[in-house]
Amino acid sequence: MHLGIIALVFGVMFIAELPDKSLFASLILGSRFTARYVWLGAATAFLLHVIIAVTAGRLLTFLPHRLLEAVIAVLFLAGSALIFSGRHGLESPPAAHQLSPKASHSPWKIFATSFGVIFIGEWGDITQIATANYAAKYHDTLNVAIGATLGLWTVTALAIIFGTKALTLVPPKIIQSVTGLVLLVFGLFSVWSAIK
Repeated sequence: MHLGIIALVFGVMFIAELPDKSLFASLILGSRFTARYVWLGAATAFLLHVIIAVTAGRLLTFLPHRLLEAVIAVLFLAGSALIFSGRHGLESPPAAHQLSPKASHSPWKIFATSFGVIFIGEWGDITQIATANYAAKYHDTLNVAIGATLGLWTVTALAIIFGTKALTLVPPKIIQSVTGLVLLVFGLFSVWSAIK
């Protein structure tokens, strides 16, 4: 295990997921249904997305080094641009706000609803792209997967446990700016690596 990679990826995923639609979806679902089943459904969806992302990242490693660094740079810079342009992040949660509190409270239905909302909402998400990038950059799918999964699971648990109170501590725009800057730095570093 490489604790440095795990910690780095954990931190970036944690920060990147804070202003994300999936956090708000988990928050809303957690306020309406049994928290543990919401978390299990969301956590399973995140785990599946991490597996998909690190697999895609692993496939990228078959590219020549300069081309790989260029692809990583483009993806990091595109992610940063999306965040700074406001086209990603504080979006309304997909379908979560339409759920009726009178919906069946069967554990499997809560699990399936949470899984479905998060799984659909995370396609092409900045955390999925960043996870693929880190897997390609470090050639270490296991440690990247561990860091990404733990980061996403932790944010989801905090959203479900603390709900809207946690969102008042740090303004979402600041979180978005920090995330955008982190991705920009990694993008510029990858550009430098591709050139040298």
